This record gives sequence, C-alpha cells and structure tokens, in this order.
Amino acid sequence: MGKITGFMEFERQEEGHLEPADRVKNYKEFVLTLSDGQAKVQGARCMDCGIPFCNTGCPVNNMIPDWNDLVYHGNYRAAVENLHSTNNFPEFTGRICPAPCESACTLGINDDPVGIKSIERKISDAGWEHGWIVPEPAAIKTGKKVAVVGSGPAGLAAAQQLARAGHAVTVFEKSDRIGGLLRYGIPDFKMEKGLIDRRVEQMQAEGVIFRTGVLIGKDFPATVSNMARDTIFPEDLEKEFDAVVLAGGAEQPRDLPVPGRELKGVHFAMDFLPQQNRVNAGDKLKDQIKATGKHVVVIGGGDTGSDCVGTSNRHGAASVTQFELMPQPPELENKPLVWPYWPTRLRTSSSHEEGCERDWAVATKRLEGKGGKVERLIACRVEWKDGKMVEVANSEFELKADLVFLAMGFVSPVQNVLDAFGVQKDARGNARASTEGDKSYQTSSSKVFAAGDMRRGQSLVVWAIREGRQCARAVDEFLMGSSVLPR
Repeated sequence: MGKITGFMEFERQEEGHLEPADRVKNYKEFVLTLSDGQAKVQGARCMDCGIPFCNTGCPVNNMIPDWNDLVYHGNYRAAVENLHSTNNFPEFTGRICPAPCESACTLGINDDPVGIKSIERKISDAGWEHGWIVPEPAAIKTGKKVAVVGSGPAGLAAAQQLARAGHAVTVFEKSDRIGGLLRYGIPDFKMEKGLIDRRVEQMQAEGVIFRTGVLIGKDFPATVSNMARDTIFPEDLEKEFDAVVLAGGAEQPRDLPVPGRELKGVHFAMDFLPQQNRVNAGDKLKDQIKATGKHVVVIGGGDTGSDCVGTSNRHGAASVTQFELMPQPPELENKPLVWPYWPTRLRTSSSHEEGCERDWAVATKRLEGKGGKVERLIACRVEWKDGKMVEVANSEFELKADLVFLAMGFVSPVQNVLDAFGVQKDARGNARASTEGDKSYQTSSSKVFAAGDMRRGQSLVVWAIREGRQCARAVDEFLMGSSVLPR
C-alpha cells in the first residue's frame, strides 16, 4: 500500500473540530474535513496486511485499502469512483457511521487504527467539490414500475440502484421532506440536510419520482410521527406497480411503563429531535418542545440519547443528565479477545463533551410532579445477577426534571404497515424475508420486498444502505430474470 512503512512512521490524526463553546451556538456541522496533506498521511498508515479485515468489518464491503492507496497518491477521482462502487452515499456514512471498519483494522490490534471514516468523508466531499458526482441515468428503460415505501437510507439506496437498472421508480414518504430518519432523526450538527437535497436532485435527474406527504397503509399509531396529507392503500399500490420495496424505519419507540409516564414534559426522543430539524429548515412550529432553562433528563445511553443531549445544550438547558440501565462499559476493550468485531467499551460523543452528567446502572421507578407536569424523577441503582436486573437496597434517589426524553431504542417497524400488506413477520415484529437464496429480500407476498430496519430491525445507516442495494438486485432479478447490479 501507498507507503509500506507508513503505519510505523505516522500517528493517527483525528479530524479537527470547533470547540464546544463555539459549536453549541448553532446547529451547523463542526467537524473539519482533513486537508489533502492530512489525508495523504492517514492513507499512508494503511498496512499491506494481506487480509484486509476492514473490508468485511464494513457492512457495504467498501474496498478500503484500495481507496486509501489512491488518496495517498492523490488520485481522488479514482477514489471517488471506487468508493461509489460499493456505497451510494459515502457523504452520509463519512459523517454518521460509527465506523465498524476501524474496529476491524489490523493496525488496531496493537495501535490506533487507520482513520478510515475521515478519509471516506474527504473522498466524498472532494467528489462533490470537483463536480465528479453526477447523475447516471439508465441508457435503456425496462418498462417495469417499482414503488419504494420510505425514503431513508435503505429506500434511497434501493431506489437509486433500481433507477440505474432502467426501472421507473417512485419513492413514497409520509413526511413532508425526503430523507426519513436521516432528515428528521439526525441533528443538523451531525449532518446538514443539504447533503440529502443534492442526492435527491441527482436521483431526480436519474428518473426517480418522489412523493412526499403520502402514507401507505391505514390506522397509523399516534406514537410515530406522521405528516401525511394523502393515503394510498397497499392493495392499490400492488396493482399499479410491478414490485414494492418496504424500506421504512424501525419507528415504534420503546416506552417506559412507570407511574407518572402521562405527565406533561415526558416525551419520546423522536417527538423532540425532528422538531428542531424542521425549525432549522424554516418551519414555524407553535408548540415546539424547548429545553431552554430547564433541567433535562435523558433516559437511554445510545446515539439517540446523545442527540437529545446535544440539542438540549443548544437550546440552553439549565442541566442535562443522561443515564443508562446497563452497567458502565470499560474505557478500553480487550482487543485480543474481541478484534475484529465491534467492541463494547465506553464511548463519549461530541454532545457529551458539550456538557452532560452521565450515569450507568440506573432504573427509573416513577415520575412525579404537580398540576399534571413533571418536576422530578425517582430512580434507583441496579445490578445484574445471572442476567437479571436487581435493585440495589436503599439506593433510591431523586433528580430534578422539567423535561424527560425517552431514548431507549425502537422495538420494531410500525406493525400496521406490515399488517396492511399482509406479510409474515418474525418473532421481533419485522418483515420476514431472507437475505439468501433465490427469493432474497422477498416477503411472503411475492411482489413485496423488505430491506433495512423494516426487515432487520433497528440498525445502522450503513446496514440500511447495504440492504437497500442488495434488495434492489433481488427486485431486478425478480422483474428481469437476471441482474447486473452489484450484490
């Protein structure tokens, strides 16, 4: 690779970023893309390791050593082409993917891994800057029509691949803008939404039709955001199109069944985060949930909880506390034991750095308040014995809480949608569809396919892109008998 001894000569270099005091003043991205010189040095650290485990650590199987080498030699145009051969939207993953590829890096066994994610972002940003990323419309149209339900990363990846195969693709989205959870789940300070808009423009030039504000199905639950103005019944969709791809998110949130849950000021995270994204886009909301001057408690230690922390800090919260039910993980993993797999270890996000009290092994017992509004949260310490949670005796304590955000993950896709299509479900409530064999990604209804969170449950953006691409190939084979799309 690039420089054979580079991994011995150069240290890992992180992307620069604005200081917390500056970045909490607005909702703009604050991570600084590597310079050409920094990217060259980082690419030089990629080893000639023989078996690049990073390729398989990456869900879309990016050819990481190849484009690291191209960046080292300054051949960015070839790097852009190589990266897009496996990933439709590297500017998304280069910003919000947790980078399982870096956990699988061979150099990471006894040193800091190559900064793969930062190089990916550098390549994709260079592609847009130089005008190398352009529409790729199909030369020949097949006459087949495909409906894609959901415009998150799985739906967008499937739609783009199918359009490039020559099919007429229509994407249906119940929200008022395209992007799914990319648009209304990821804060702008992690990924600005202009990145989605320019991809939508590219896909429109490739022939994809986008229809927003359209709900596919009926009897939608009140616990999930729905901006739809129109409704189309699944049976009508199946009549009009030759194939249907279900690519919605795992949007059904996990609730907290404790006394006081009904008090005002207790919200699901996805009631809170999308509102700020809409305000940033210019929408005027009458009843926006604001954390300004309030004591905020975030229940759930994952990325969604972290996003609530960052948004609350930008609102000017009086205090922010985040706690997790599970014990605090170790600061460093046992690499010989877990490499090349994704390790369980303590992760501190940029939002945590901006100000947050964190606690672990804490369970909520009840919520209390006056006049129907939450004022405090009563919690206790817990410990885990033989896989079971046990309350620690005399450990109950109280937290002041004007706002409580429930960020404990998502249990499944919206069941009403799957039921409306009549597809079989697995034990977790996801659409049942295998990824192997002649009917990969195909549900129990022959014309209906499922990909991303709708099929696998709550997961990463990069997994959604992978499944969208693979599902597109399966649909193309179903419609045409064979496919030239990559799997």
